[in-house]
Amino acid sequence: MIARAAKVFLALLTLMATLSASVADSAKGMLAAGRIDEAIAELNSRRSSAADAESSNLLCRAYFALEDWNRAESSCRKAVALDPGNSRFHLWLGRVYGEKADRANFLAAAVLAGKVREEFERAVELDPKDVDARLDLAEFYLAAPAVVGGGEQKAREQAQYIATLNPAREHWVYARIAEQKKDAVTAEREYRQYIDLSQSDAEAWLNLALFLRRQKRFGEMEQALVKLSQSLMSKPDVLVEAAEMLYRAGRKYPFATELLHRYLASGPVEAAPAFKARYLLGLLLEKQGDRAGAADEYRASLSLARNFGTAQQALNRVTH
Repeated sequence: MIARAAKVFLALLTLMATLSASVADSAKGMLAAGRIDEAIAELNSRRSSAADAESSNLLCRAYFALEDWNRAESSCRKAVALDPGNSRFHLWLGRVYGEKADRANFLAAAVLAGKVREEFERAVELDPKDVDARLDLAEFYLAAPAVVGGGEQKAREQAQYIATLNPAREHWVYARIAEQKKDAVTAEREYRQYIDLSQSDAEAWLNLALFLRRQKRFGEMEQALVKLSQSLMSKPDVLVEAAEMLYRAGRKYPFATELLHRYLASGPVEAAPAFKARYLLGLLLEKQGDRAGAADEYRASLSLARNFGTAQQALNRVTH
């Protein structure tokens, strides 16, 4: 009888784990497609029965996309509490703290910066081969003052380890160091080495374009973005970042529109949610005088994320 009860208990545990994984996979697909409202509804509807770490992390990432930092923090902290040995969960919590620090007053930002460092360092400790975690940590070291654990030498140490995993991306760190020192010549050389070693990957061209924009070399920036559009696209979200760069620079709106259409046709990814890509497309159409087309894009954005207030404001602007 006891053995039978144990078998029933194990079967129930297996079923619960399967259902939990199914919920996470379903929500992950929604999140990747930018269907934020559906993902949040799916995850919240199973809160009591699927209170697993993966679902909590997915919920955190959904709120992150919506820039709802408090809910994102709560969900990410829950994921870390449920599975403290997961590197990615610590990485996402660190990213949330970073966003909150950017928007906080000086004292609160200092406290949050310490938390960012702790989470990124923990992520790297748990998975030393995670290049994204090491890049985030290197970026923190470059941006943060020494009093909260920042420092150029620490960033260089991360770059040296990144070189053993992805030699191309090592040069992004060196380029950022040079930019901080206002050494534009060295920075450009490092960005171009990144391009060469990555075999002309689109993300490398994006980083060069960002540098050229900061240098106010807009014509060369546009040339780099053309190269981006013709290059190997390991990360499709660079198309959205390129379009946003052109929008913010007030240049080549038709080209930016073309990049966004290409992105949406190829299938959006989580790093550039479809609701944000639609909103940006609306802004570009509005700039080109197509208010009706812009309104359609704002409505499409809101159909995916009804609480995306900036899209609602834009829709009100073009329909009233």
